[in-house]
Amino acid sequence: MNSNALFHEFPVLKSDHLILREIEDCHLEELYEIYSNDNVFEYCGIIPKHKKDTVLTMIGHFKRDYLKKSRVKWGMFPAQQSERLVGIIEAFEFNQRVNMATIGYFLAEAHWGKGFAYEAVQMVVRFLMEEVNVNRIQAEVMPKNEPSKQVLRKNGFTLEGTLRQAALWSGKGIVDLEIYGLLQEDYQKRQTR
Repeated sequence: MNSNALFHEFPVLKSDHLILREIEDCHLEELYEIYSNDNVFEYCGIIPKHKKDTVLTMIGHFKRDYLKKSRVKWGMFPAQQSERLVGIIEAFEFNQRVNMATIGYFLAEAHWGKGFAYEAVQMVVRFLMEEVNVNRIQAEVMPKNEPSKQVLRKNGFTLEGTLRQAALWSGKGIVDLEIYGLLQEDYQKRQTR
């Protein structure tokens, strides 16, 4: 795993439609719109935040976690509105021994169904596989979260199984989680098609 590609300086990822970059204090309003919406976190182990001060503090935590080399949390910005935060995607649980990472993502409800999650996952997968050289990327999904599972399948992830009553998620209690995985060999096969 090339940790330098992750943590030397904050990685900015760009496509024709989307820019993934660091979330800053100036994005507080959009971030609050995401974190204060109960619908966004229906299938997520995050408790919505209904105080702007709490969300502002979280931005500092995003920076702290990055500097501690434990998590990269990108804001999703449409290329045509490069100051409008529409979602978040993150890579975390970097396991050097196994050479793997976990990803997670969520969008402002107003931007569901527009392809942002699919494209953001595609961009992060490419970065993790080609620049960071991880061998495995995984994502944990609650079984009823069909839209998220569809995003993963479209990006080449495979359902590997269900962990029954295996995780304690804030606000949800003990939950089942489906594990989706993508290996470097799977990624390479998709690139040669």
